[in-house]
Amino acid sequence: MNFKHRLLTLAALAASSFAAFGGDITGKVTLKGEPAGELNLPLDPLCKKTVKPGVTPTTRFYVKDANGGLADVFVYLKNVDATKAPEEAVVLDQKSCEYSPYVIGAQVGQTIKVLNSDPVLHNVHPTPKKAGKEYNKAQLPNGPALTFSWDKPEVFLRFKCDVHPWMFAYVGYVEHGHFAVTKADGSFTIKDVPPGTYQIEAVHRKTHTKGVGIASEVTVTDQGGSVNFVVDISK
Repeated sequence: MNFKHRLLTLAALAASSFAAFGGDITGKVTLKGEPAGELNLPLDPLCKKTVKPGVTPTTRFYVKDANGGLADVFVYLKNVDATKAPEEAVVLDQKSCEYSPYVIGAQVGQTIKVLNSDPVLHNVHPTPKKAGKEYNKAQLPNGPALTFSWDKPEVFLRFKCDVHPWMFAYVGYVEHGHFAVTKADGSFTIKDVPPGTYQIEAVHRKTHTKGVGIASEVTVTDQGGSVNFVVDISK
């Protein structure tokens, strides 16, 4: 085989490998309608000391940008096979007496590692309804990480702090890795999806209180696929 034929063979192998690997699903979630104003968090004196001067923490019910892009929406594929959970943990931190991030995604069986970066005591209280056991563990100021995992899916699995009752976080906990959480501008990317046609769902924590969101269909090729959603609260 001459050099030219070798290059052509390598190019063909690379192209077939890429096609089998799949592409990325991209899209955007926008908000239609104007939500009520966010509420100021009732921080206690210790928590107020952890907040930067001039900052007033509020609820995060509808986080949107100037163009209506909606953040913190969990987008995931439905009715696809379960995959092995990553060994790397998903990190949930507590900063200035708030959970950060507010919404995250994780796979069933994957470890969720909770940090306390605050100089105050928190208690980490996940309250699953479907995923498995409920826990309630104290966590000292800047103390060791706490870890959790469950064996069943749930959207959304709630974390709260009973010491500071305004503190919540929500986990889209599913059996595979084909999910994303929308960014500040409402955009999302689900990476490395094999070619095919899929059911896809976008779930917003405040709007879709029962964990059932907006369903759509998306076709993925080796070039990827795209789908957009509108969360309508105008009605």
